[in-house]
Amino acid sequence: MKKTYANWSFVFYLVIFFIVLISGCASKKQPTLDSATYASGAPLYIIGPGDSVNIFVWGNRELSSSVPVRPDGRITTPLVEDVVASGKTPTQLARDMEKELARYIKNPVVTVTVTGFTGRYSEQIRVIGAAAKAQSLPYKEHLTLLDVMITVGGLAEIAAGNKATIVRVVDGEQRQYNVRLDDLIQEGDITANVDMLPGDVLIIPEAWF
Repeated sequence: MKKTYANWSFVFYLVIFFIVLISGCASKKQPTLDSATYASGAPLYIIGPGDSVNIFVWGNRELSSSVPVRPDGRITTPLVEDVVASGKTPTQLARDMEKELARYIKNPVVTVTVTGFTGRYSEQIRVIGAAAKAQSLPYKEHLTLLDVMITVGGLAEIAAGNKATIVRVVDGEQRQYNVRLDDLIQEGDITANVDMLPGDVLIIPEAWF
């Protein structure tokens, strides 16, 4: 009788152990990122190497120009050389250009417009894994997961779309969120469409079978 009781006690504690283990694994499950639980404000565009910028100086057409941002992140315009552009918003660059031009003309007013978009490497969206064309994309305002998938040509045949994840830095901490690409692309479930943020990495795994 004591042996039977001991056996049942062992089975009971074994069941409790597995329940705790399963609960612990479930608590570590990555949250699902979807349109119902996430909404982002539009971040300001940050200029990066490879961008093209139009520098317009009001009342001074000869000082206005369209120039590329060099690999070192700087630009050169008439009268002004080697101004750092990378890492700044267009407005910040305009104010810096006004300070530089103030040495030559009185009260310059400058407007900066980005005409060719590449963005800083840290701001680009990266798609890796089982996409038709895995690649890096420049971030654009209101860019969504569906926009990204259209650009990369959709999923590869071997993709496990509903197991895809987005790696994102939030408050200085790297976090990972599940996204439902199969539901979005194959089922047309628009609730699976989400906003992308600068620096997001979309990882699409392969199906096991």
